[in-house]
Amino acid sequence: MKADLEQLIDNYVDGSISAEEMRRLNACLRDDGEVRKKFADSLNLDSALGAAAAAWDLESSEPGQRSQPSGSVINFPSPAQWLALAACLMLFLGGGWWQQQQSVFARVQSGAGVAELADGARLGGKSYEITTGSLELITQRGARVVIEAPAAFRFESAQRLHLQYGRIAADVPPAAVGFTVVTATGEAVDLGTKFGVDAPLEGEAEIHVFEGEVIAQSSGGKKQSLRDGEAFSLHSGAGQSRELRSSAFIRPNEVVSLHAALDAGQEARSDAAMKKLRQDPTLIALLDFENNKGEDLPQGSYRMVQGRWPGSRAPEFVNVHDHMKLDVGGNRAWQQLTLVVWVRLDRLGEPYQSLLHTDGWSKNKSGQVHWMVTKHTTMRLALFGNTLPPDSREHEGHPDSLTSVLPEKGRWVHLAAVYDAQKHNVRFYLNGKFDSETHQVIAHPAKLGPAQIGNWDQNDRKLSGRVDELLLLGRAMSDGEVQALFAAGNPYR
Repeated sequence: MKADLEQLIDNYVDGSISAEEMRRLNACLRDDGEVRKKFADSLNLDSALGAAAAAWDLESSEPGQRSQPSGSVINFPSPAQWLALAACLMLFLGGGWWQQQQSVFARVQSGAGVAELADGARLGGKSYEITTGSLELITQRGARVVIEAPAAFRFESAQRLHLQYGRIAADVPPAAVGFTVVTATGEAVDLGTKFGVDAPLEGEAEIHVFEGEVIAQSSGGKKQSLRDGEAFSLHSGAGQSRELRSSAFIRPNEVVSLHAALDAGQEARSDAAMKKLRQDPTLIALLDFENNKGEDLPQGSYRMVQGRWPGSRAPEFVNVHDHMKLDVGGNRAWQQLTLVVWVRLDRLGEPYQSLLHTDGWSKNKSGQVHWMVTKHTTMRLALFGNTLPPDSREHEGHPDSLTSVLPEKGRWVHLAAVYDAQKHNVRFYLNGKFDSETHQVIAHPAKLGPAQIGNWDQNDRKLSGRVDELLLLGRAMSDGEVQALFAAGNPYR
């Protein structure tokens, strides 16, 4: 009975109590003074937590206006007055008032490319769906939640979000401890932390803990405590540990920067730059993955998700077998080669993360191209048979960038490598900025042909993340051209 009563009070406080549960709670309040005292204590605690959140004011006419916590405690009725209160609640319930009352559980803080919900919109208990862009919400208790399209969701209460499909990232302050994300295959209960939930249209949902602790529970399974850096797949009955994919989620604060770039016209500038490149006579390949029917997408095993722009598309690689097959450049020997790509990397530190690997690596194919991110978190462009000077700074026999891409983990980053066999050099660029140049003693012309992006069914080639706008040119782009291409395609402001 005690556990049942606590559940009834919890349901009342978070707004998820049913009509039948409300009748049972009213009966307890009417008949038991201890129950009335416990109920009053729970409401006092709820009021204090709400005041501590103070992130938004439900009554405010200005979406950005903040309320100020008073620090006071609500004075509740005396035990003798609870009889009258319970009677009133029963009357309200009998008249259908409780069922008809529409609560507001969250407010839209900012959106980037979301057509369905405007900034400042207040969200109740109905179902919502977004088809493009990203949305940042603030709940009544101050939890900041980012939802990335495509997604369908509804708030069961201010503390319970049902995610039908989509991705969310939540930043939960102490006042909102207990915030819960419910999916078809299980749920995640926050214990004061930052975490993400990925619920695909098909398959099991995953929980990723960026910081703090989350209680994960698969449907019909046992509770599982997850801490910093851990991830869990919510299988029915029993879960399974997964690798953390923190960059798979758009986080609070990133939405604001994405929104600002859209307002500044960046998507149009990016489209114009891509259109110009398609007219370049040296173009070998430009993959933007925007064929809506998927008929022209390369073969392989990967998941299509949202790219840099709202409603755009990008392949995502997660598992060891995930890959994309390409066959570009033919059997031609390329004296100059420029490779450019936008990536959003989930993990760094694997031996190699393949950005573009030609099939094979043998003596009869001198000049084969292998472009990757290494275990040192630097960018590498390796051509079979090329050699470095004896006094080269690189320790593994291939040209590497100086700058680590690690500081850019968690956001879209622009990588470029420019190869010139005649000048015997490789130049690296990170987000449009020149990073370093490596001279080579032997420099074969570049060979392309059959190749793969991704994981090669081997752990040491495990790319983890999204790829957008892969560009191959049969010439060497200048520093200014690389910088201009980054500036035009940058999704942030």
